[in-house]
Amino acid sequence: MPVPPPPHPSGARPPAVPRALVPKHVAVVMDGNGRWANARGLPRTAGHEAGEASLIEVVAGAIEVGVTHVSAYAFSTENWSRSPDEVRFLMGFSKDVLRRRQDTLDSWGVRIRWAGRRPRLWRSVVSQLEEAERATAGNSTCTLTMCVNYGGRAEIADAAQAIAREVAAGRLKPDKVNEKMFARYLDEPDMPDVDLFLRSSGEQRISNFLLWQSAYAEMIFLDEPWPDVDRRHLWRAVEQYARRDRRYGGAVDRPGATAPVGGAR
Repeated sequence: MPVPPPPHPSGARPPAVPRALVPKHVAVVMDGNGRWANARGLPRTAGHEAGEASLIEVVAGAIEVGVTHVSAYAFSTENWSRSPDEVRFLMGFSKDVLRRRQDTLDSWGVRIRWAGRRPRLWRSVVSQLEEAERATAGNSTCTLTMCVNYGGRAEIADAAQAIAREVAAGRLKPDKVNEKMFARYLDEPDMPDVDLFLRSSGEQRISNFLLWQSAYAEMIFLDEPWPDVDRRHLWRAVEQYARRDRRYGGAVDRPGATAPVGGAR
């Protein structure tokens, strides 16, 4: 049986948000590690090291508040353009985080998944990702998807290529291609759509992360750099999410209300 995560050191408890208003899937862009480190006179890699604890904290907070899926942007397809030293560090760090934290996450009932492209990744990184997937496959408390060598456009392009091959081979008719069928060719076909998209460090963009899955995500941007984020930031974001009106393109007439310019969204 899974054990609950330890409480936050401050004694803070998750907010009493009705279960129906808790986001099922939270996507996290862990931004600001390098700036956090540079502001303290440290190398950028020190910021990535400090950010490890924040990821585990947010997963703990997700479990406590009832979020069932967390997707973390660990290494993007664009991150290869960083300095060779930082790329080497991030490759090894992605592997070592899972090695260090796998047992803890497993004890909490966390299922670890991997989304991203295999080419260019170190074999040792791929092996550790696959081992974490195998070891935690039976867990169901929360799913943590580590997005390593991942890009939203790359994922969509790869899916389109796979569908094109099926059509060319005569196994699929072009007029059968629709949104539901297309989603089956994504990296993680059973991944639910993103409900809450959370990014740290004050930047207000999605940076090619889970483009397909975030079509109707609620966006919340934190001012704090990632190493300063803990579960309380997630909880406040969940409370804000619960207050939002999600209409998915629909609308409800409110007699007497003034219509916004351009119509309701």
